[in-house]
Amino acid sequence: MKIRINRLHADAELPVYAHGAEEDAGMDLKSLADIVLEPNRPALVPTGLSIELPPGYEAQLRPRSGLALRHAITLPNAPATIDPGYRGEIRVILLNLGTAPYQIVKGDRIAQMVIARYEAIEWEEGGLNESTRGSGGFGSSGR
Repeated sequence: MKIRINRLHADAELPVYAHGAEEDAGMDLKSLADIVLEPNRPALVPTGLSIELPPGYEAQLRPRSGLALRHAITLPNAPATIDPGYRGEIRVILLNLGTAPYQIVKGDRIAQMVIARYEAIEWEEGGLNESTRGSGGFGSSGR
């Protein structure tokens, strides 16, 4: 599948699969700026990119596992959704859950982007069919 992408800045880097499209679901997004992530303060990190998704597709932004494990850096709205009608810059909300500031350097891989298909739905009001689970919620399947 081909998706149109635009570099809003000449030095913006295109998303890439670290191990190739055959092995990776997510592409790495890179920061366009140097930013210090202060503990417990969300920051909006620019990528310098915009995309044109076809109808029925979204881009999901997710944390990078290495940043999360080693530095407690996450996306507080993960997975973030980029809708097919959005044409603005992809910017990533990052949150430092650690106790010390963390330096993002221009070109650092800051998030994963997964392109996913979705189905638009229409609600149909009425009674629901019975199921084995029924209304069993939190903890209903045991420990």
